[in-house]
Amino acid sequence: MAPSRRTLARRLESLADFSDPSPDLEQYLTPPEVAAHVCHLAGLQGDLERPVVDLGTGTGMLAIAASLAGADRAVGIDVDSAALETAAENAGRVGATVDWVLGDASRPPVATANDDRDRGVTVVSNPPFGAQRGNRHADRDFLETARSIADVSYTIHNEGSQEFVESYAGDEGGAVTHAFRAPFPIDRRFDFHTAETATLEGEVFRIEWA
Repeated sequence: MAPSRRTLARRLESLADFSDPSPDLEQYLTPPEVAAHVCHLAGLQGDLERPVVDLGTGTGMLAIAASLAGADRAVGIDVDSAALETAAENAGRVGATVDWVLGDASRPPVATANDDRDRGVTVVSNPPFGAQRGNRHADRDFLETARSIADVSYTIHNEGSQEFVESYAGDEGGAVTHAFRAPFPIDRRFDFHTAETATLEGEVFRIEWA
Protein backbone atom coordinates (compact mmCIF):
# COMPACT_ATOMS: atom_id res chain seq x y z
CA MET A 1 0.00 0.00 0.00
CA ALA A 2 1.31 3.45 -0.89
CA PRO A 3 2.07 5.75 2.06
CA SER A 4 -0.23 8.64 2.90
CA ARG A 5 0.84 12.10 1.85
CA ARG A 6 1.71 12.99 5.45
CA THR A 7 3.73 9.81 5.98
CA LEU A 8 5.58 10.36 2.73
CA ALA A 9 6.47 13.94 3.69
CA ARG A 10 7.81 12.75 7.06
CA ARG A 11 10.07 10.18 5.39
CA LEU A 12 11.42 12.82 3.00
CA GLU A 13 12.33 15.18 5.84
CA SER A 14 15.51 13.18 6.48
CA LEU A 15 16.96 13.88 3.01
CA ALA A 16 20.11 15.99 2.87
CA ASP A 17 20.27 19.37 1.13
CA PHE A 18 22.95 20.45 -1.36
CA SER A 19 26.37 20.53 0.31
CA ASP A 20 27.59 23.41 -1.89
CA PRO A 21 24.59 24.84 -3.78
CA SER A 22 25.21 26.68 -7.03
CA PRO A 23 23.44 30.02 -7.56
CA ASP A 24 23.87 29.66 -11.34
CA LEU A 25 21.94 26.37 -11.27
CA GLU A 26 19.45 27.81 -8.75
CA GLN A 27 19.92 24.80 -6.49
CA TYR A 28 17.25 24.86 -3.83
CA LEU A 29 15.91 21.84 -1.99
CA THR A 30 12.37 20.92 -3.03
CA PRO A 31 10.36 21.01 0.21
CA PRO A 32 9.34 17.52 1.41
CA GLU A 33 5.71 18.64 1.67
CA VAL A 34 5.69 19.76 -1.97
CA ALA A 35 7.34 16.56 -3.19
CA ALA A 36 4.89 14.48 -1.16
CA HIS A 37 1.92 16.43 -2.58
CA VAL A 38 3.16 15.99 -6.17
CA CYS A 39 3.85 12.27 -5.88
CA HIS A 40 0.76 11.48 -3.82
CA LEU A 41 -1.36 13.15 -6.51
CA ALA A 42 0.57 11.25 -9.19
CA GLY A 43 -0.29 8.03 -7.40
CA LEU A 44 -3.97 8.91 -7.23
CA GLN A 45 -3.93 9.69 -10.97
CA GLY A 46 -2.26 6.38 -11.83
CA ASP A 47 0.81 8.24 -13.08
CA LEU A 48 3.22 6.14 -11.01
CA GLU A 49 2.24 2.98 -12.85
CA ARG A 50 4.81 3.88 -15.50
CA PRO A 51 8.48 4.97 -15.44
CA VAL A 52 9.00 8.32 -13.72
CA VAL A 53 11.78 10.66 -14.88
CA ASP A 54 12.89 13.50 -12.62
CA LEU A 55 14.50 16.22 -14.76
CA GLY A 56 17.08 18.24 -12.84
CA THR A 57 16.73 15.97 -9.83
CA GLY A 58 19.31 17.77 -7.66
CA THR A 59 19.57 15.85 -4.40
CA GLY A 60 16.80 13.54 -5.53
CA MET A 61 13.76 14.74 -3.61
CA LEU A 62 11.12 14.19 -6.32
CA ALA A 63 12.62 10.97 -7.71
CA ILE A 64 12.90 9.49 -4.23
CA ALA A 65 9.37 10.60 -3.38
CA ALA A 66 8.10 8.90 -6.53
CA SER A 67 9.90 5.67 -5.62
CA LEU A 68 8.57 5.67 -2.06
CA ALA A 69 5.06 6.46 -3.33
CA GLY A 70 5.11 3.30 -5.47
CA ALA A 71 6.52 4.29 -8.87
CA ASP A 72 7.10 1.40 -11.24
CA ARG A 73 10.58 2.83 -11.90
CA ALA A 74 12.24 6.14 -11.03
CA VAL A 75 15.10 7.86 -12.85
CA GLY A 76 16.82 11.06 -11.70
CA ILE A 77 18.81 13.18 -14.16
CA ASP A 78 21.11 16.05 -13.22
CA VAL A 79 24.13 17.88 -14.63
CA ASP A 80 25.80 18.13 -11.19
CA SER A 81 27.70 14.98 -10.21
CA ALA A 82 28.10 16.12 -6.60
CA ALA A 83 24.35 16.56 -6.28
CA LEU A 84 23.81 13.07 -7.68
CA GLU A 85 26.18 11.64 -5.07
CA THR A 86 24.04 13.24 -2.38
CA ALA A 87 20.91 11.96 -4.14
CA ALA A 88 22.25 8.40 -4.07
CA GLU A 89 23.05 8.74 -0.37
CA ASN A 90 19.57 10.13 0.25
CA ALA A 91 17.95 7.21 -1.56
CA GLY A 92 19.93 4.74 0.52
CA ARG A 93 18.93 6.55 3.71
CA VAL A 94 15.21 5.94 3.12
CA GLY A 95 15.36 2.72 1.11
CA ALA A 96 14.29 4.19 -2.24
CA THR A 97 15.24 2.60 -5.56
CA VAL A 98 16.25 5.18 -8.18
CA ASP A 99 18.50 5.08 -11.25
CA TRP A 100 20.76 8.17 -11.31
CA VAL A 101 21.92 9.61 -14.63
CA LEU A 102 24.49 12.38 -15.14
CA GLY A 103 23.34 14.66 -17.95
CA ASP A 104 21.64 17.87 -19.04
CA ALA A 105 17.91 17.67 -18.31
CA SER A 106 17.15 19.93 -21.28
CA ARG A 107 18.88 17.34 -23.51
CA PRO A 108 18.41 14.17 -21.46
CA PRO A 109 20.66 11.22 -22.29
CA VAL A 110 17.74 8.81 -22.12
CA ALA A 111 15.59 7.12 -24.70
CA THR A 112 12.03 5.93 -24.24
CA ALA A 113 11.97 2.42 -25.60
CA ASN A 114 8.88 1.28 -27.46
CA ASP A 115 7.68 -0.80 -24.55
CA ASP A 116 8.12 2.17 -22.18
CA ARG A 117 6.36 4.44 -24.63
CA ASP A 118 3.44 2.05 -24.80
CA ARG A 119 3.19 2.21 -21.02
CA GLY A 120 3.84 5.94 -20.99
CA VAL A 121 6.38 8.05 -19.12
CA THR A 122 5.71 10.49 -16.29
CA VAL A 123 8.02 13.47 -15.78
CA VAL A 124 8.40 15.25 -12.45
CA SER A 125 10.60 18.33 -12.23
CA ASN A 126 11.51 21.36 -10.17
CA PRO A 127 13.40 23.36 -12.82
CA PRO A 128 15.20 26.66 -12.22
CA PHE A 129 12.66 29.45 -11.84
CA GLY A 130 14.78 31.70 -14.08
CA ALA A 131 15.72 34.15 -11.34
CA GLN A 132 19.35 34.27 -12.47
CA ARG A 133 20.27 36.10 -15.67
CA GLY A 134 21.73 33.03 -17.37
CA ASN A 135 18.64 30.95 -16.58
CA ARG A 136 15.96 33.07 -18.22
CA HIS A 137 13.20 30.80 -19.52
CA ALA A 138 14.96 27.72 -18.11
CA ASP A 139 11.59 26.31 -17.09
CA ARG A 140 10.51 26.45 -20.74
CA ASP A 141 13.46 24.21 -21.68
CA PHE A 142 12.32 21.68 -19.09
CA LEU A 143 8.75 21.83 -20.37
CA GLU A 144 10.02 21.18 -23.89
CA THR A 145 11.84 18.09 -22.67
CA ALA A 146 8.78 16.93 -20.77
CA ARG A 147 6.65 17.34 -23.88
CA SER A 148 9.16 15.33 -25.93
CA ILE A 149 9.41 12.30 -23.62
CA ALA A 150 6.32 12.25 -21.38
CA ASP A 151 2.65 11.46 -21.57
CA VAL A 152 2.13 13.31 -18.27
CA SER A 153 4.29 15.82 -16.43
CA TYR A 154 4.33 17.55 -13.06
CA THR A 155 6.47 20.69 -13.08
CA ILE A 156 7.06 23.40 -10.49
CA HIS A 157 7.26 27.03 -11.59
CA ASN A 158 7.53 30.52 -10.16
CA GLU A 159 4.40 32.30 -8.95
CA GLY A 160 2.42 33.82 -11.79
CA SER A 161 3.36 31.18 -14.38
CA GLN A 162 -0.08 29.73 -15.01
CA GLU A 163 -0.83 31.75 -18.15
CA PHE A 164 2.55 30.84 -19.67
CA VAL A 165 2.27 27.13 -18.79
CA GLU A 166 -1.29 26.82 -20.05
CA SER A 167 -0.42 28.68 -23.25
CA TYR A 168 2.66 26.54 -23.91
CA ALA A 169 0.82 23.30 -23.20
CA GLY A 170 -2.08 24.33 -25.41
CA ASP A 171 0.23 25.24 -28.29
CA GLU A 172 1.81 21.79 -28.06
CA GLY A 173 -1.47 19.89 -27.91
CA GLY A 174 -1.37 19.39 -24.14
CA ALA A 175 -3.69 20.43 -21.35
CA VAL A 176 -3.20 21.48 -17.73
CA THR A 177 -5.45 19.25 -15.62
CA HIS A 178 -4.35 20.24 -12.10
CA ALA A 179 -2.70 23.34 -10.62
CA PHE A 180 -1.86 24.19 -7.02
CA ARG A 181 0.36 26.53 -5.03
CA ALA A 182 3.65 25.31 -3.53
CA PRO A 183 5.37 27.44 -0.87
CA PHE A 184 9.18 27.18 -0.78
CA PRO A 185 10.66 28.20 2.59
CA ILE A 186 14.32 29.11 1.98
CA ASP A 187 17.12 29.82 4.41
CA ARG A 188 19.82 32.33 3.45
CA ARG A 189 22.37 30.47 1.27
CA PHE A 190 23.71 32.85 -1.37
CA ASP A 191 25.43 36.24 -1.04
CA PHE A 192 22.60 38.05 -2.81
CA HIS A 193 20.06 36.86 -0.21
CA THR A 194 19.31 39.73 2.16
CA ALA A 195 17.10 37.92 4.70
CA GLU A 196 17.88 34.94 6.90
CA THR A 197 14.68 33.21 5.80
CA ALA A 198 12.16 33.80 3.04
CA THR A 199 9.32 32.00 1.34
CA LEU A 200 9.02 31.78 -2.42
CA GLU A 201 5.62 31.03 -3.84
CA GLY A 202 5.71 28.33 -6.48
CA GLU A 203 3.01 26.75 -8.60
CA VAL A 204 2.71 23.10 -9.66
CA PHE A 205 1.04 22.02 -12.89
CA ARG A 206 0.02 18.57 -14.07
CA ILE A 207 -0.05 18.43 -17.86
CA GLU A 208 -1.38 15.68 -20.09
CA TRP A 209 0.50 15.73 -23.39
CA ALA A 210 -1.08 14.60 -26.65
